[in-house]
Amino acid sequence: MQNIDLSQATRALTHFMPENAVNGCVPHGNGHINGTFMVMSGKKRYILQAINGEVFKDPQQLMENVERVTTFMRKRAVDPRSVLKILPTPEGKNYFVDENGVAWRMYKFIEDAICPEHPDAATDIYQCALAFGMFQRDLHDFPAEVLHETIPDFHNTPKRYRDLLEAVGKDPCDRAASVQKEIAFFRARESFYDTLFAAHRDGKLPLRVTHNDTKCNNVMLDAQTHAALCVIDLDTVMPGFSVCDFGDAIRFGGNTAAEDEPDVSKVHLDLNFYDIYTRGFVIGCGGYLEPSEFDLLAAGAKMMTLECGMRFLTDYLMGDVYFKTAYPTHNLVRCHTQMQLAADMERNYAKMQEIAGRYRYTQEDAE
Repeated sequence: MQNIDLSQATRALTHFMPENAVNGCVPHGNGHINGTFMVMSGKKRYILQAINGEVFKDPQQLMENVERVTTFMRKRAVDPRSVLKILPTPEGKNYFVDENGVAWRMYKFIEDAICPEHPDAATDIYQCALAFGMFQRDLHDFPAEVLHETIPDFHNTPKRYRDLLEAVGKDPCDRAASVQKEIAFFRARESFYDTLFAAHRDGKLPLRVTHNDTKCNNVMLDAQTHAALCVIDLDTVMPGFSVCDFGDAIRFGGNTAAEDEPDVSKVHLDLNFYDIYTRGFVIGCGGYLEPSEFDLLAAGAKMMTLECGMRFLTDYLMGDVYFKTAYPTHNLVRCHTQMQLAADMERNYAKMQEIAGRYRYTQEDAE
């Protein structure tokens, strides 16, 4: 995405509120996708964002998804801070496009809340899991099929595997010969990649509204109580599988090392994190997970880890065209951490399934 400066943001603001109503506008947060600014208007604060058109090709579809989901959730909200609130333009639109083709939108700022970037405390991990579980609960009867795919095939693991094989075949940077062990690792697990789609075809894994970026820093906690408050960053809300949302949270938060840790001996699945997160997610879902979804929670974690590893390796083979890199082998290092984490999940798979089974709770139990 082109760099969005303060002058562009200031001009964009005039499409949402009168110029004389703005006290200030400053860059905000540390997100890597959209351009984000904090806007002050009297005693009220807002978030102004430039949507990254390179990642999200159709801002109209994206904002239709966000508006549909937030409108639906607001009907059940007790605390108005628990659902993102879009600030429309004076014409009643939920975004506008400037003269440079950049799409802009505004949200009301969520006051008296904190964002846990790297939660260490068990209570904060639990509350983040609870928030994403409640997201599933509040949307359990929303017709997921009406949502647009803002990024087509985002968690289509069989396609990600085909993309990897295609990259191996093309080998535009002559890197394939040096990563034969990595390629063999993913080839050896080929039969696993269709597990979730096969379960869906068999009627065992329902299509749900999924967030698709379930990192803890996409949750707001109450500043005083640290209770789960609101799930943010809804750009990737799409139809999908609950176990993928669960699994990606484990892939990212349950790794004992950084995503680009070069020493893979430091990379393990944190089973304590897995236990806490599973409990919070399940309780948050409020009994709306199907029994078959419990059976596939561990598979979702392994699937998201393997998928991410394949994406890093594919990008490395293609010349690092998607993920930002800091050095020539950065994507390969990232791939190695995912491989190590997936292998550790395989070693602990029985424990992962036992934990999921321990917290099994469905609507039948509630009744």
